[in-house]
Amino acid sequence: MTDTLSFFAEHRCSAILRTPFAEAVAPAMEAAVEGGFRVVEFTLTTPDALEHIADFAARDGLVVGAGTVLEVAQVEAVAEAGASFVVSPVVNEAVIGRARELGLLTIPGCYSPTEMMRAHEAGADLVKLFPGPADGPGFVRACLGPMPFLKIFPTGGVTLDNACAHLDAGAFGVGFVTPLFEPDDLQAGRFDAVQARAEKMVTAVAGA
Repeated sequence: MTDTLSFFAEHRCSAILRTPFAEAVAPAMEAAVEGGFRVVEFTLTTPDALEHIADFAARDGLVVGAGTVLEVAQVEAVAEAGASFVVSPVVNEAVIGRARELGLLTIPGCYSPTEMMRAHEAGADLVKLFPGPADGPGFVRACLGPMPFLKIFPTGGVTLDNACAHLDAGAFGVGFVTPLFEPDDLQAGRFDAVQARAEKMVTAVAGA
């Protein structure tokens, strides 16, 4: 977990893929990696997610995780596939506990200071700000004022235009979902557009 956390701290951004288009999964994530992302996440709602996790986790220089992990059994399945971290849209203490037992970094979803504190006390390594509030950077700054020990990782609502503002507000990192993997591009096979956006996002984060 320490190594994975250090990797997150170094790169500060993740590519999060959620799509119904099975044929687009591998090339879309490949485009994100070619564009510079080194922390990548396949949500379990994505076709053949476990197979893709295993494939990308076998590569050098990447940290691969699973998203939309809601049950202990899913934690065990993604750990077996080679995931290094688990992400959830909610706080589930059983999921956090089992992930920690298996040596996986945990990132539960939180939308309030109370949920963030609950997740932190349950052993979460990071807290995922989800869904994104109207003023994400302001929300991050407000939460870190009284709770500076939190490692907040916004995902919903993070774009190229506001990613640096989130980081400047104190976010530990940011995750890019739809603004990176635009559904129309994935459906049409325009993976060069994904790579181009990835390059801009990674460059922006590196300069924040």
